[in-house]
Amino acid sequence: MSEQKFNVPNGETYNLLMSRRSVVAKMMTGSGPDTDSIKQILAAAMRVPDHGKLAPWRFIVLTGKDRELLGDLIAKALVEENETSPSVAEKMKGYATQGPVLIVAISRVIAHPVIPAWEQELSAGAACQNMLVAATALGFAGQWLTGWSAFSPTVMNGLGLAKNERIAGLMFFGNHGEAPTDRKRPVFEEQVTWGFPMAETKS
Repeated sequence: MSEQKFNVPNGETYNLLMSRRSVVAKMMTGSGPDTDSIKQILAAAMRVPDHGKLAPWRFIVLTGKDRELLGDLIAKALVEENETSPSVAEKMKGYATQGPVLIVAISRVIAHPVIPAWEQELSAGAACQNMLVAATALGFAGQWLTGWSAFSPTVMNGLGLAKNERIAGLMFFGNHGEAPTDRKRPVFEEQVTWGFPMAETKS
């Protein structure tokens, strides 16, 4: 049995990171990742920086009709919280069935004397990003969404979230249709400072 090597240079991985592109969930095709592929995506999600080994995240996998149940919950929340008309709420049921597979990524903040909530939330965000990268590496399309429903108390309660939990992302996965076009990226020089920032001189 060969010894596993860590942090080995891999140009293909860098190229994947530089070419990864989200695909609009409603444009996804096919059945998406199967159970084994979903497990691989989730395993990658759990290999993120995690100060204190708290595992401040968990995941709910929704496929098939389970996505429709979330759609029903979203419609219910719209009526109860926003006083949206039932007819309009009915149309929003499709939000949860945009892509073939939906993984609800949950940020789970654990009370700790040293590790702040912010670091734990960042770890949950890193888990979401790892899912997108892993899905791309496996040949699937992915999109990270939130929107109103991700912050709805009715939706969170309906999904069984505890008081210390919130939805970090509605992660849709499927197969590629047409190749996605790249979007405009930030100007590198405007986002990066080399060296210790010098204080502005005041007149």
